[in-house]
Amino acid sequence: MAKDKTATAEPKTPGKMRQIRNAYTLTRRTDKRIGLVLFAVFVGTFAAVLALGFLLDVPIIFGITAFFTALLAVTIVFGRRAERAAFSQIEGQLGAAASALQTLRRGWVVTPGVAANRDMALVHRAVGRPGIVLVGEGPPARVASLLVQEKKKYSRIVPDVPIHDIQAGSEEGQIPLRKLTRHVMKLPRAIRPAEVSTVEKRLKSMAMTSLPIPKGPMPKGAKMPRPPRPRSR
Repeated sequence: MAKDKTATAEPKTPGKMRQIRNAYTLTRRTDKRIGLVLFAVFVGTFAAVLALGFLLDVPIIFGITAFFTALLAVTIVFGRRAERAAFSQIEGQLGAAASALQTLRRGWVVTPGVAANRDMALVHRAVGRPGIVLVGEGPPARVASLLVQEKKKYSRIVPDVPIHDIQAGSEEGQIPLRKLTRHVMKLPRAIRPAEVSTVEKRLKSMAMTSLPIPKGPMPKGAKMPRPPRPRSR
């Protein structure tokens, strides 16, 4: 019996052009001038490089170079503005910092929602060359106390590993969401790459959460889920 191709076919991932189109559409929702900006970047870069070609009397070679240089400039500008637009859409939502940390480059192990409380404070963990980075979000005072508790807990498990605590948000003393990953990446290196996985394994061996914690942004006004009640025997 012939197999049903429609039933066994795996869902296709969007093509590169469709991904770019979707990213542009999402970016344009909050950045209305994105089209004009990209056009200006392309034309300005192309014209500058081509003008240099005419000055050096090699316009054809520099014309080709100008085209690819302009494309590169557009790609860089679009990537930055798309990232900024994406963060602006989730900023202020509980769990948004976890989404930002997930964009950290290779060499980091990110665990969203390692701790939370009923006061809408949430802590995420990232382990990398700087050591352990605890990122809290929520009401500043509540986050501060939760970070202190978590820092003490981790210092008992891995006393020789540096522990950094950061508050993500728009209040005074907090790191804005769009600058969070850059701030984390700039922390001083303290452990070797091979030690990163060792530290993460030691932390995973400890059961540290008792609440069902969100792994991504929650809608504004949403409440933290209550812990499950123990069943009576």
